[in-house]
Amino acid sequence: MARLILFNKPFGVLSQFTDHEAQRPTLAGFIPVNGVYPAGRLDYDSEGLLLLTDDGDWQARIAHPRFKLPKTYWAQVEGKPDGAALEALARGVKLSDGVTRPALAAPMDPPEPLWPRNPPIRYRATIPTSWIRLTLGEGRNRQVRRMTAAVGYPTLRLIRYAIGDWTLSGLEPGAWKEIEVPAPAARRRR
Repeated sequence: MARLILFNKPFGVLSQFTDHEAQRPTLAGFIPVNGVYPAGRLDYDSEGLLLLTDDGDWQARIAHPRFKLPKTYWAQVEGKPDGAALEALARGVKLSDGVTRPALAAPMDPPEPLWPRNPPIRYRATIPTSWIRLTLGEGRNRQVRRMTAAVGYPTLRLIRYAIGDWTLSGLEPGAWKEIEVPAPAARRRR
């Protein structure tokens, strides 16, 4: 059996156990478990589900694009995306590193209940915000932020809600839980 940790990474925490440069908060301040490593990454200024494991095969299955494990994000954006913007997100958006793969994109109600972010997002009385749900099968650097900006709706707050079937459900910011998972099927057949 492999160990898998589901962690609700707060805003302003690095997705690694050390920070040799700026002494920013890291996973070490939240997860007192030896021998586990992040399966993928979640940006410093993003929140939500981060998976950690002690198994290299699970790490690859979770993080590597060839396995196409869907990742679902809740993005609070500036403005209210219209149908054309959502369709462009779903089709794929041209970014500096190429066109993104097709995604699922839909408007959503603000998540309830939702913990406050510290610091809060900037507020502008004349510019409304709205939420969209994006499910991607790839994980480029800052991809959701670059996609929403490319269609004219910059991301203000980004929360990864799910990776495959694993979700944030029941995890407050900074909280984690450990589950055991069987070895990936490819390794069991050897």
